[in-house]
Amino acid sequence: MSVLSRPYFHDEAAAFEHVEAMLWPQGPVCHHCGSMDKHYKLAGVRSKPSKKNPHGVERHGLYKCSACRAQFTVRMGTIFEESHLPLHKWLQAIHLMCSSKKGISSHQLHRVLECTYKTAWFLSHRVREAMRSDDFTPMGGNGKFVEVDETYIGRLTDTPVKRGGGAHKNTVVTLVERGGRSRSFHVVSARIGTVMPIVRANIAKESALMTDEAGVYRRVGQEFASHDFVTHSKDEYVRGNIHTNTVEGYYSIFKRGMKGVYQHCAEHHLHRYLAEFDFRYSNRSAMGVEDNVRSLIALKGAKGKRLTYRTAY
Repeated sequence: MSVLSRPYFHDEAAAFEHVEAMLWPQGPVCHHCGSMDKHYKLAGVRSKPSKKNPHGVERHGLYKCSACRAQFTVRMGTIFEESHLPLHKWLQAIHLMCSSKKGISSHQLHRVLECTYKTAWFLSHRVREAMRSDDFTPMGGNGKFVEVDETYIGRLTDTPVKRGGGAHKNTVVTLVERGGRSRSFHVVSARIGTVMPIVRANIAKESALMTDEAGVYRRVGQEFASHDFVTHSKDEYVRGNIHTNTVEGYYSIFKRGMKGVYQHCAEHHLHRYLAEFDFRYSNRSAMGVEDNVRSLIALKGAKGKRLTYRTAY
């Protein structure tokens, strides 16, 4: 039996029941007035006839609120709102994006889901919005190690390419807690004024900070329990438990996905791709989170997040 043979991946009614169970654990909630008690389900309601569907399409998961007299579904107030794509195809897309370690391209999604490329592109960005974490609690803690490093990827528009250095590329700063989660930021440059506020705001002061020899970390490193670094310029990569191999392993997966799967990313979309790779890394098998659970976590993240095409584009 395949994972994709589950009813909610193929049946629209089952898909609505699955999403309602995840987003409405205590029962339906009216999107308009917030009422949880006074509502009833509307069965057999169909959409207006069209050339494609002369008899209309059955509207699954439709409720009417007795308090404000408005109709609502579980799609409202989520990444699914105002989408013409069937909900069961949304669930297929979420599972594919969550179970593919290095991501899945929009072209591949449009072939698998049998929808247009434009639909698949917008869909994938909305799923990334659901993957975006709202947890800004400090990483690390007493006796824990947090590694910080920066990398360069892609190319900035209207910036000449120079031999050596990464001035013409997008700069990414990533924090990784050993055995824990990751948190990445698309920044203007890897300078002290940019990196120090990120490190201060996202790492607990009781943590042991691990970096390379970059000078941007020397001053802020004094604010933590300890700060050790390896000198890559002298071919030093590991000294006992002092290394940045964990964050470099994260970059290995990230760059293989960006270059091998997505191939191109506009500068204003980079933060969404970082959210996607952070999500899969922070909910990986090594932390006891497998594909199915990872998909459920992403589905829960769909609530309260909207992304319009104009905003995404």
